[in-house]
Amino acid sequence: MQFWYSIIEILPFEWTEYGFMKTALLAVMIISPAIALTGTMVVGNRMSFFSHVIGHSALTGLAVGLLFSTADPRPVMILFAVILAVAINIFLSLTKADGDTVMGVFASATTALGIALLSRGGSFSKYTVYLIGDILSITPSEIVYLAVILAAVILFWIFLSGRISLISVEPSLLYGKIINPFIVKTVFSILVALIVILSIKWVGILIINSLFILPAAAARIHAKNLRAYFALSALIGLVSGIAGLMISYYTESSCGAAVVLVSAGIYAVSVLLKHIRHRI
Repeated sequence: MQFWYSIIEILPFEWTEYGFMKTALLAVMIISPAIALTGTMVVGNRMSFFSHVIGHSALTGLAVGLLFSTADPRPVMILFAVILAVAINIFLSLTKADGDTVMGVFASATTALGIALLSRGGSFSKYTVYLIGDILSITPSEIVYLAVILAAVILFWIFLSGRISLISVEPSLLYGKIINPFIVKTVFSILVALIVILSIKWVGILIINSLFILPAAAARIHAKNLRAYFALSALIGLVSGIAGLMISYYTESSCGAAVVLVSAGIYAVSVLLKHIRHRI
């Protein structure tokens, strides 16, 4: 971290004198492209609602963790999210029910349960940090959580992104392969759950799903192939993360919200440019 701090201090900006800004910058440079890269697979497999469900279920995971009086509720939140991810996939596989309907049921139930447990005694206000996130609160020691996320995403992308792409086209193409499509999709669901839970405190429940969707949606407009799609989405995520952090610093607003607004702006410009190209 000291090496990182010394590099950032070279930049000619006033915020480089603040340790929390240097740590936050490193955090967004790790988490933004990781979420954006995962988002390409989320969008491709029409799982955007899934990340929304996991994000909102974090409230219940937090409540359960606090019921066990754990000093750090994140392990319980992770366990709850993983169990929920596996349960959703099993339920969908067994019932063949409409995915959006099932996701809506799980999202409603887990959100309501979390709010009910956390609001006992009128104490819900102290948990609002999980709703909007606070990247500036991240500490150097917590960067390791984000590094784990990035490593997991890279490993998954190297070994299983091709199979995830096949599932998005035609799941039957994977039958006869070494890995069953249900297992691949379940492992991917667990990866998304881990990303959401490990970053939720700094990103925020209300906006984390947007970080999965917007960079991937913008990249999809211009990418000519899958490799370009992945690379462009990660680049858009990185640019949005850095720009959003700078905007939030100078406007004294939420960093997560600023990142989403930058991503939304990039998406809007991408759509406009595509429309102009077609008109020409």
